[in-house]
Parts: sequence; C-alpha cells; structure tokens
Amino acid sequence: MLSLGKGIQNNPYINLNKYVMSNLRNKVQLIGHLGNDPEAINLESGKKLVKFTMATNDFYKDTSGKKVENTQWHYLVAWDKKAEIVEKFLKKGNEVAIEGKLVSRSYDDKEGNKRYITEIVVGELLLL
Repeated sequence: MLSLGKGIQNNPYINLNKYVMSNLRNKVQLIGHLGNDPEAINLESGKKLVKFTMATNDFYKDTSGKKVENTQWHYLVAWDKKAEIVEKFLKKGNEVAIEGKLVSRSYDDKEGNKRYITEIVVGELLLL
C-alpha cells in the first residue's frame, strides 16, 4: 500500500485524479467511417443488436518521406436504443464518433474451430 504524506492526503486534486482514472478503465474513443451497412439482429429476448465495422486512418511518413496511410478495422456492436439509432441513421461510408468499451469473446465457427474476436460495445455515438 502506498503511504502518502499529510499534504498529499488532503489534496483534492489527488482524489480527482483517482476519480478520473477509474472512469478511464476500458474506454475506447474512435472517429472513423463505417465499412459496411449495419446488420440488425432481433433476438428472441426482444433485444436488438446491431453489428458493423469502422475504419480509422492514420498517416505517417516513411523513411523516404513518402506519406503512408495505415487503416485499422474495428468491429462494433450496439444494443437496444443505440442499435435502433445505428440501424436507422448509419450507412456504409458515414463518418461517426463513438465511445465504448472493449469486449473479447470466443465462438465456434461452422467447421467447429474456436475463434476469438475483440469488439467495441458502443456506449455513445455522434453522427458526423
């Protein structure tokens, strides 16, 4: 356990940092373009799930000074009200900002092989 001096123990900024850091756990923020039209699934439980992909682009210069584009693909899922918004307003190519959390899971594919995937569960979204 970390021992803090008297001046630090009563410092309100230390408490604020602890609060901020605890709220940053497992938080993802991205701005990108949809790579496909969202796929809506109505579950037997009555919940709605929407799956879609997003591309984010980063640029850098290689050793020769040439600009290089690096595209990363992300798998996203949205539930219930957010799923309805995604399904209604978003299409392939739309730019969107999202905030969510990373979730890893596994499943068995059609051939019986175990597959692993990391997805972002959408918590907030902003249509750009």
